[in-house]
This record gives sequence, C-alpha cells and structure tokens, in this order.
Amino acid sequence: MRLIFLGPPGAGKGTQAELICRDFHIKQLSTGDLLRFHRKEGTELGKKAQEFMDKGELVPDELIIQMIKEELEKPEYKNGYLLDGFPRTIPQAEALDDLLKELGQKLNAVLVLEVPSGELVTRITARRTCKVCGKVYHLVYNPPRVNGICDIDGGELFQRTDDNEETVKNRLAVYESQTKPLVEYYEKKGLTYRIDGIGKIEEIYKKIKEILEKTIE
Repeated sequence: MRLIFLGPPGAGKGTQAELICRDFHIKQLSTGDLLRFHRKEGTELGKKAQEFMDKGELVPDELIIQMIKEELEKPEYKNGYLLDGFPRTIPQAEALDDLLKELGQKLNAVLVLEVPSGELVTRITARRTCKVCGKVYHLVYNPPRVNGICDIDGGELFQRTDDNEETVKNRLAVYESQTKPLVEYYEKKGLTYRIDGIGKIEEIYKKIKEILEKTIE
C-alpha cells in the first residue's frame, strides 16, 4: 500500500500516521527526517542540500526526489509506505508521478485530514514540548500531570516559537495557497479521500482504517 497524507499543521497527521503504519505494516517516509539524515551522514545529496540551506535557499525538488528515490529502492519499503511532508506543491506532485512511473509503482490513496482553521489555531497554540525528551503535550487534550512539567523525566515544558498564533496563521495560509491545490490534483485522479479530523483519535482512525481496507480489497 502506497499513501500520501495531506492536511494542515496541527491536524493530527503524525498520530494517525503511526497507527496506519502499525496496522498496515508499511513504513512512514518523512522528507524532513530524510533530509536531516542525509545532512547528518554527510552524503553527497546531503552536502548538496546543505549548500542551498547555507545560502538561505530552499532545497530544490530535484534533490528531494533523488533522496526519495534512493529510499524507496530499499527493501524495507517493499510492503508500501506513507509519504509525509511531500509533495507540498503541484510541481512536486508531478515530479513524484514521474518517479513512481520510473519505479513501476502506483499510489493507492491520498488521505486528506480536514480541520477548521479556528480549531487548528487553538490546537497548536496550546502545544507544549519537553526541553529534555521532546515529548509533546497539549494543555487541553493531553495535559501533563503537573503543569509545566514533563511526566516522563520532569523536564520543563515550553512553547515552541513557531507555535504562537501569528506564526500558526501564516503557516495555515501557506498550506491553503500551496498545498491545498494538491487535493484537487489528486481528486482528478480519483485518489483523494477526505476525513473529518474533529473527534477522538480512535474515532478518526476508525474512518481512515475503513477507507484503507476498502482501498486494498
């Protein structure tokens, strides 16, 4: 099974992605993680990417696609994968189409987690992260047992600088203008499945699981 997961920041894609990969025995491929790996390991692709980042420029799509290609050719992706963080734009989607054609693969579904903007702002601005272990809490939905203190290691919780209201609204605006057109792009291909992202985690996952079970019948 080969999937793409779309949705605005704070929609809960990370949580649902873990459940999908666990139950359908596929591997999550995060382009952010992939980029960090190549830079840390000092690969040729990582060095090239770093050159652009040092100049304050975006890493070109061609480099990201090459990283994805190398990754998808590994045996651990044989059962399938869930793409997280890519594509973000129509040109990236078109480049991915070309890559999958080259690899002889087809997408099974594009999942779109939908949550109203007002709810997203509330969700993200109430996130707190442990300075020690990085565990993420939510003051409303998943608060720590002691205010401001991590349950696991007693580390201090803090609000990330990009989790303030103004930054969140800007991130949502970028999603609307750049990434949302992808929903229509894949809709024309008959691959888009919209999921209401409001509700309990298990309720949302139940909807996703039903879609995927029908997709692989």
